[in-house]
Amino acid sequence: MNIRNITLASIAAMLLMSACVSKKVLKGEQVKYVELQTEYNRLQSQLKDCNDLTAENSRKKAELENEVAALKKQVDYLNSNNSQALKQLENLSVISSSQAESIKKSLDNIGAKDAYIQGLQTAINQKDSLNLALVTNLKGAIGNLDDKDINIKVDKGVVYIDISDKLLFKSGSYEVSDRAKEVLGKVALVLKNQPDIEFMVEGHTDNVPFKGNGVLTDNWDLSVKRATSVVRILQTQYGLNPAKMAAAGRGEYLPVADNSTADGKSANRRTRIVILPQLDQFFKLLEKK
Repeated sequence: MNIRNITLASIAAMLLMSACVSKKVLKGEQVKYVELQTEYNRLQSQLKDCNDLTAENSRKKAELENEVAALKKQVDYLNSNNSQALKQLENLSVISSSQAESIKKSLDNIGAKDAYIQGLQTAINQKDSLNLALVTNLKGAIGNLDDKDINIKVDKGVVYIDISDKLLFKSGSYEVSDRAKEVLGKVALVLKNQPDIEFMVEGHTDNVPFKGNGVLTDNWDLSVKRATSVVRILQTQYGLNPAKMAAAGRGEYLPVADNSTADGKSANRRTRIVILPQLDQFFKLLEKK
């Protein structure tokens, strides 16, 4: 082999090695691109959930503010009319002192009503803010889990966490799966940081009759056992206060979808964690300081 052939062979070998290295680099960059795209999609999904929740809270807040504004107009109207009437009556000396005092008390009551409205609006705003923070923390803790398996929402001031039974249990069983225990642990972490929160765990089934197995008789039994299984794990494994929890079985009688379809049945087979409204704390916000 002469020097020319050796040189050509060397150049060819170098080009081949360079091509291999370029392919590896390209493949690595492609993998990074897919990972970044997946993370971008996850963050976009979380942003959409937060925007949807904020829009719903803004709508409800606007409705309440309209109601408060209407009540304020009524209060202003009554204040104006009663003040004028009282002044006219006193000037004409056609009422007794006791009657005048009664009218004054009525005016004081109207003022108290106005203060109550202001307090109510403040309490509503605080409660909405607390619920929004709770839902945001729950979604952040659970992460990018399939919406078909778990759904967190606020409805009429109550926070609901719906977990599908295909994630929690095997068919006809009330033994919680290991995967579900991980999810319950994330939920428990958020709830544990809010020790005053009380909640109820509800078991739900579809309308397919459950065949008794000696321990369970029907869908009522199955839904109750599933609820108590979840409560027991939250207490024993994650240390939540049992005095703040309740377990209930709803059976097939509170469906969220049509049981005539497979998808509807699947949606109805769920376990729901209901964050109970703290009515005592809510009304304490309205008490006079």
